[in-house]
Amino acid sequence: MKLRMLTAALSLSCLFHAGAAAAGNEPVDANPGKVVVSGTVPDEASRAALLGRLRDIYGAANIVDRLEVGGVVPPPNWTEYMAKMLTPGLKQVHKGQLHINGTQVAIRGNVENEAVRQQVASDMATALNPTYSIDNALAVAVAPQRRIDDTLSNRTIEFELGSAALTPRGQALLDEILVVIKDLGSPRLQIIGHTDNSGNRMSNVGLSLARAGSVRDYLIKHGVPADTLSALGSGPDHPIASNNTAEGRAKNRRIQFRLVNN
Repeated sequence: MKLRMLTAALSLSCLFHAGAAAAGNEPVDANPGKVVVSGTVPDEASRAALLGRLRDIYGAANIVDRLEVGGVVPPPNWTEYMAKMLTPGLKQVHKGQLHINGTQVAIRGNVENEAVRQQVASDMATALNPTYSIDNALAVAVAPQRRIDDTLSNRTIEFELGSAALTPRGQALLDEILVVIKDLGSPRLQIIGHTDNSGNRMSNVGLSLARAGSVRDYLIKHGVPADTLSALGSGPDHPIASNNTAEGRAKNRRIQFRLVNN
């Protein structure tokens, strides 16, 4: 998660992120999983209060302190309001940013569902007085399994005929899936190979497993941790279309990605 906070009278930025693009010229994943706190606060007491609050929520080891002190005048009781507004509920926001400009607050990022989206903004509003305004730009994130499924989008990962060797088009589609897997933080996945029912069943099971293994090897080669991936061969046992037509058999020859709950 990336959380950014800015003020007009005083400049404060907090970037909470896990695998998200950082602000400014900071490279992506420069501080994965860290809370980057930067900007200017009015005094050492404010700096200590904010950092202490963030360390309580995220753990001291996860805080990257880039704060500067002095030269700004905050709104009345600003430090107290900011400390109250920084609640554990913010940990439910992923790839987010929190911007504070004077008494104007804006938050964006992804949350699991609509109830969380509303609760995070409500908690912030409760912590602040009526002079503060909150722009809730949080969005309900697409579920990880759906993101992977949507990336395939009725396309199939292609292999050479009767082989487990990926075609160039198959590799190109895997490159798209790689982006999604890495963006999701490399979750645990089962890679399941499927075939149509043509020919010998046991041969098809072996081929489906070999193809799933080729996909796993390709993902590992391109940076996905090996211990997050397993390969299975289902052969012709789980068709999604009729094997009585060429179109149906083509749909049944596929690679499936199944998210595994830890």
